[in-house]
Amino acid sequence: MPRWNRAMLAGIILVSFTQVVMAQKDAIVAEVGKRSDRAWANAQQIWQWAEPGYQESKSAQLLSGELERAGFRVERGVAGIPTAFVATIGQGAPVIGILGEYDALPDLSQEAVPFRKPRGEGGYGHACGHHLFGVASAEAAIAVGTAIRDGKINGTLKFFGCPAEEGGAAKVFMARDGVFKGVDVALHWHPASSNSAGDRSCLSRIAAKFRFYGKASHAAGSPEQGRSALDAVELTCHAAELMREHTPDRTRIHHVITSGGGAANVVPEFAEVFFYVRHPKSTVVSELYPRLKKCAEAGALATETKLEIEYLGGTMELLPNQVLAKAVRRNLEQLNDLQYDDAETQFALRLQETFSVKTPLTAIRTVTDVSGVVGMGSTDVGDVSWVVPTVGFSTATWVPGTPAHSWQAVACGGTTIARKGMNLAARTLAASAVDLFQSPKLVADAKAEHQERREGVPYQPLLEKGQKPPLNYRNPPKSGLIRSGE
Repeated sequence: MPRWNRAMLAGIILVSFTQVVMAQKDAIVAEVGKRSDRAWANAQQIWQWAEPGYQESKSAQLLSGELERAGFRVERGVAGIPTAFVATIGQGAPVIGILGEYDALPDLSQEAVPFRKPRGEGGYGHACGHHLFGVASAEAAIAVGTAIRDGKINGTLKFFGCPAEEGGAAKVFMARDGVFKGVDVALHWHPASSNSAGDRSCLSRIAAKFRFYGKASHAAGSPEQGRSALDAVELTCHAAELMREHTPDRTRIHHVITSGGGAANVVPEFAEVFFYVRHPKSTVVSELYPRLKKCAEAGALATETKLEIEYLGGTMELLPNQVLAKAVRRNLEQLNDLQYDDAETQFALRLQETFSVKTPLTAIRTVTDVSGVVGMGSTDVGDVSWVVPTVGFSTATWVPGTPAHSWQAVACGGTTIARKGMNLAARTLAASAVDLFQSPKLVADAKAEHQERREGVPYQPLLEKGQKPPLNYRNPPKSGLIRSGE
């Protein structure tokens, strides 16, 4: 056969193969759309439950049950965490992971209306959109998993049910215990007020609670007999404020007093303050925490109170991966079809009246390249990215300009605005997973970049030796004191 005929034949075969691959990818993405009603019902249910970190029993059961019915093998209670699970389908290489979260935040209960209207006093709300995160990731996994089950794709897909991202850092304990071992690439996404993708990073952080135990007494009648635990907290906070001046640029130190006493005329015998320390580099955070600890020790020393420290551990900064980021951004740009109908537009405009800065609603039609950006938040996905090449993106599930961890984010999360952004995320995850299954070179290049970025540095979680997951960090004792007869 003449050489030019061979070349023509090779070209025809390549074109035909590419067409088959694209058709398969389109079919899997379309499968996500077919399940959109069920997906939205699941997301609304988890939004209603709004369960705290490490206590998401109903949400975890709903998601794991959906995956199990789709043919996944489910292992529950991984890494000693009752609400963590791994769902697996297929066998052999490559092994692609998809991450899902489902915990809510305290004191942010909210109805799906564009004005402040809590659903319950002091209740939890999905102010970071994790009800959308978990469901979209599961829907993408089910669509791709169905193709694996039917023999259309070769390899293994794992869905990781990850609780307590909001401060509980479940993925850190999962990574330490080898739950992600053997995974070639991990995919994740996050709800937001815009669409974005790129090889971005984030802040590393350490969390700790400082508890002080003093002596109660009448604040007016016998103050000299008391030792104020609240005074210890206030001194700790003041020392931390002074410490800020002497920390590296981009350091963040913030806190909340979780317990400060019950009555003004009683010297508080118990008080607690919850601190975060953040920086773009985990090495810096590791140096800052001992200094913060000294602030608490000084508070206890000055007030003659007893200090108890609950070290909640920390999270690493995200390790970017440009190879994966480019592939995901391409899919997000191609699939982005977001637009508001009249009712959604009216909701968005009304909600934006509560913002100090308004962003054009047309922003949902674009995808921002965030390559090289260091986000000012923190996530335990960072630890996953140090053991597995990892990539993430965001879709507009909230009205443009909506701040995360706000009642406005909770409100958006119960509307069709969130449904559309969630569906876009699920389709993007599915398309990106298909790319990884169909391209050994993409996986190999991502793993090579991962090794290069780690620079030979071993993964070392920001945990104390033998530290266990803080399963009650959202439900601690009311006072921290053990009373007689109890």
